[in-house]
Amino acid sequence: QVQLVESGGDLVHPGGSLRLSCAASGSIFSIYAMGWYRQAPGKQRELVARITSGGSTNYADSVKGRFTISRDNAKNTVYLQMNRLKPEDTAVYYCNARLSLPLRSEDYWGQGTQVTVSS
Repeated sequence: QVQLVESGGDLVHPGGSLRLSCAASGSIFSIYAMGWYRQAPGKQRELVARITSGGSTNYADSVKGRFTISRDNAKNTVYLQMNRLKPEDTAVYYCNARLSLPLRSEDYWGQGTQVTVSS
């Protein structure tokens, strides 16, 4: 069992920056990967960025070069640094943790945090 607590969502002007945080607790030793997804009104949830336990990363083409995912193992926390934000980035952002268990994988989700980019 893993619990995820998110923070950092806000209203920001185009071109601005935000930093999202996701703190994990519980069976953190079983986490294989953590990532950020987002869902805009009328659209399906999509992957934004992911980082594995080995340190490899993956980004959506729409955010590559602007967003950076990172982790702090001492704090059991993953971050999403978002720079040069655009109105198209407006969405609810969800933290995800994927656990690798003996015979299966399990996914856990944060409650979501609202990011709004508007002038």
